[in-house]
Amino acid sequence: MQGSLSIWLVKHGLVHRSLGFDYQGIETLQIKPEEWHSIAVILYVYGYNYLRSQCAYDVAPGGLLASVYHLTRIEYGVDQPEEVCIKVFAPRSNPRIPSVFWVWKSADFQERESYDMLGISYDNHPRLKRILMPESWIGWPLRKDYIAPDFYEIQDAY
Repeated sequence: MQGSLSIWLVKHGLVHRSLGFDYQGIETLQIKPEEWHSIAVILYVYGYNYLRSQCAYDVAPGGLLASVYHLTRIEYGVDQPEEVCIKVFAPRSNPRIPSVFWVWKSADFQERESYDMLGISYDNHPRLKRILMPESWIGWPLRKDYIAPDFYEIQDAY
């Protein structure tokens, strides 16, 4: 089942895959990494001027990584703004997705956190570096196949 945005994207020849609707009725679309930056600019021009949130998750151990964007059309006098959820999947071996920092500045820290926790590289991000973990940290803590190093902090506390 396609929503209004998916129909509009098809009408304009933009490649995507409709993933249906979430429990709140928000349309969810899958965009290929190589198409994401141009579609992000088009969505901004179309009126999705607010990046509500960006997050990332590990789909399955050894599987794909996903970067998720929740976009909203903020307009004067509109009580129920249109929303859309965009999912961009990247292979674990080389997870690279174009940054949308230059489209929505609020993507700055959110993309950095996704990089820090899952190792997704956001191409053309101006300050892509660790934000939560120390620079010397090895690995990506939120990946399902991450093996935590031995910690003795709790034992040392007693």
